[in-house]
Formats: sequence, C-alpha cells, structure tokens
Amino acid sequence: MTVTKARPTTRRAAGHKRLRSALLALAVAGLLVACGGNRGEEYVERPAEEFFAEGESLLAARNYRDAARAFEEVERQHPYSQLAVRSQIMAGYSYFEGQHYEEAIGALRGFIDLHPGHRDVPYAHYLIGMSYYERISDVGRDQEMTEEALNAFGELVRRFPDSEYTRDAQLKMDLAFDHLAGKEMEIGRYYQRQQKYVAAINRFRTVIEAYDTTTHVPEALHRLTESYLALGVVDEAQNAAAVLGYNYPDSVWYERAYALVGQNGMPTEASQGSWLRRFF
Repeated sequence: MTVTKARPTTRRAAGHKRLRSALLALAVAGLLVACGGNRGEEYVERPAEEFFAEGESLLAARNYRDAARAFEEVERQHPYSQLAVRSQIMAGYSYFEGQHYEEAIGALRGFIDLHPGHRDVPYAHYLIGMSYYERISDVGRDQEMTEEALNAFGELVRRFPDSEYTRDAQLKMDLAFDHLAGKEMEIGRYYQRQQKYVAAINRFRTVIEAYDTTTHVPEALHRLTESYLALGVVDEAQNAAAVLGYNYPDSVWYERAYALVGQNGMPTEASQGSWLRRFF
C-alpha cells in the first residue's frame, strides 16, 4: 500500500499564518470594544422642559457656555417644540453674557434666518451689534469691530425704527462714529507731526465731511488751520478759522486758531470759493 506523506509546513508559512491570526484577533477585539463603547454612549432623549430648566439654572450660576449648550440641545432634540424658538435666542444671550461673542453672533443670526418675523428679532439684532460694540478697541488699533457694530446697529435702526432697542442703538452708533472720527484725527495728527501736511489735511477733511456730528470737528478745523498755514495757504487757513469761530465760538480750539491767524486779520466768514463754506 502506498502512503502519501503530508507536505511539511515551512517556518515562513507558519509565521504568516500566526501573523494573520493575530491581526484577525485584534480586529475582532477592536470591533467589540467599539460596539461596547457605542452602547455606553447611547443617545438618550430628554424632555425639552428639562433642558430649558437646566439652561436657566446654568445661566443663573453664570456658567454661560454650558447654559448655551443646554438651550441649543432643546432645539436639537425638540426642533418643533414650543421651547425650541425661545431656546435659540436664550443660547445667543448666554453666549453674549459669557463674552463668547462669535458664538453669540452665529446663534443670533441663525435665529434671525429661521424666524425673520419673530418678535425677538430686533433684540437679536441689538445683541449682534453689542457683540461687536463690546470689542471696540482704542483708536490706535484697527477699527473693524467699530464698523461691524455700526452695520449691525444700523440694520436694527432701519428695519425696526420703533423698537425699544433702537434708541440705545442710535446712541451707540453716535459713540462709534465718534470713535472712527478719533481714528482719523490720530492719523491726521501723525501726518502733521511728520510734516506731511497734504495727507494730514485729507484726514481732517474726512472728519469734517464724514463725521460732522462728532466731537472732533472743532479740533479738525483747528488742525486744518495749522496745516494750511504750514503750506503757506493763508486763505484756506483763515477760512477754517472763520468757520471754527462761527460754529464753535466758545471752543478752546477757536482760541488757538485765532492766535495763529489773528495777526493777519480774522475774516467773519469763509470766502465764497472755499470748500468749507460750501460744506457748512
């Protein structure tokens, strides 16, 4: 009888088999762990009222970010509940109170987009404006936040002129305009110190023409007087001083302007061809 001998397994083949077995075991173990983890983190729905109450408690405790997330969970889990809409505005408010301004803006804009006719839309616009306004820096820095605040408050004033938030928005717009004018004045004074008088005059003119209701106009007129005199343009210097005296006779800036040009005779008003006369 013929006996067929089994083919001997080489060491390399045995090693490959052991490696495949080990990899398969690791894969199965990883899958089991993942499945177990998913069971441990299973999604559990909670009532909208429970999330909302949690948000209010966290807000009262000044735990603003967690409060906002609790309010957001109402909308996420119960988007059609009565509390969902209210929770959106409360989430934006919580982010704002916690000085998480970008998150506040995102939440509030989302609320406006989803509910453009809601009674709290003016308040949402106001909070967006305040989220920029609270970050207005000093005049020596970039004024992007000032301009964004003006845009947000401006939209509120245009769309909801009778809103209870509109008056305060207008006051803050005036302060923001004053801030931008202050930035122009700072740049103009810098150019003036550098004896770049034409560049300085352009900045002071911007203050007078674009920010004519701000507190910086009297100084801008005085700086124009100085800069025109430095260039030897006496007529325009006298025009600036005359306008300053006519509109701001009690200003300390008029006293200084008068001292500069008074010896040459102070005109009572700007000449017919002056841009200052046309503007004022």
